[in-house]
Amino acid sequence: MNQEKPLLRAIQKRMIGHGLLILLVGLLAGIGLLVSLVGGLEVFPGRLVALELPGSSDGWMRFHIGQLLNAFLIILLALSLPVLELSARKAGLLSGWIIGIGWANTLFYAAALFAPNRALTFADNRLGAGNLASLIGLLPALVFAIVSIVVVGVLARQALQRSA
Repeated sequence: MNQEKPLLRAIQKRMIGHGLLILLVGLLAGIGLLVSLVGGLEVFPGRLVALELPGSSDGWMRFHIGQLLNAFLIILLALSLPVLELSARKAGLLSGWIIGIGWANTLFYAAALFAPNRALTFADNRLGAGNLASLIGLLPALVFAIVSIVVVGVLARQALQRSA
């Protein structure tokens, strides 16, 4: 058990690192949101450099907020690992899936900016046509949506289990 503590700490550190990278993506998406709202970037008061980004302001807002939430959830789960009393082996496996969930969601939100159908379906839907961005965004999102349900179930079971 004593040897597991440093392993668990390394797992937590890796999860927090990925969470912070996803947070950085979310913060950068906030700049994209700003640019999409005002039509450019103000480099000096009253001096706007016109920029046009793909996607709508709503899409940029979803990208921005979605990444902040993904990052916070990964970091929260990392900090919860010791309380859940998972073995280092199980924590390592789950942490890989949790990190994958975060990056799959990041890819989904980014691809949705380039997909007329918001990457919600592979083919056309009432929002727009399907394209390569739809496939790139939706495929990992669907796989990791299922993974996230399993991971949350496993963690909930562990949290509700009586201590020995």
